[in-house]
Amino acid sequence: MFAHGRTFWDCAGHEPRLNHFINDAMASDAKLVMSVVMKYSKDVFEGLNSIVDVGGGTGTVAKTIAKIFPNLQCTVFDLLHVVEGLEGSDNLSYVGGDFFVSIPPADALLLKWILHDWSDEESVKILKKCKEAIPSKEKGGKVIIIDMMVDNKIGDDESIETQGFFDMLMMILVTGRERSERGWAKIFFEAGFSDYKVTPILGLRSLIEVYP
Repeated sequence: MFAHGRTFWDCAGHEPRLNHFINDAMASDAKLVMSVVMKYSKDVFEGLNSIVDVGGGTGTVAKTIAKIFPNLQCTVFDLLHVVEGLEGSDNLSYVGGDFFVSIPPADALLLKWILHDWSDEESVKILKKCKEAIPSKEKGGKVIIIDMMVDNKIGDDESIETQGFFDMLMMILVTGRERSERGWAKIFFEAGFSDYKVTPILGLRSLIEVYP
């Protein structure tokens, strides 16, 4: 969790090789996940005028959305050292910042592989900033989360083992954890959200729509 007095994320900000490695790994994963989302669940983006990919890295997810929905304004929001120098397009832009401070406003926010990096307390803080950035449920506001949902009743020993390995990885590298549906619901409601909807999309991962 700490190396030479720095967190994992601090190290990435000061070590270009680590930063590039993380970005490349996330981009590779994003291509796989988004191919599945766009095939089976792309309706989650329909009707939106704007979306912010929170912690969106170099923009692989947002580029996919922007290409398929040319009238949807997509923003990639990540730390300055991640997005610095990246160029957008007609409906894609990059913004640097800290999601513990503020998040650019939009109809919807997307968090892929983000909240499992953070503790419950930190995740609630992030979600509260998300809630501030979106309109009401009646006006179509929502947060879209793509992350692991732990289920020890799946009856597949390899999947259960994988869940355990990911949970240990999060505890070792960062402050996070993998969550069951009950764990997810806990942080959603603590952050002030009213409801959520879960759609399994790829193996152990689910797409969760969270409503203010």
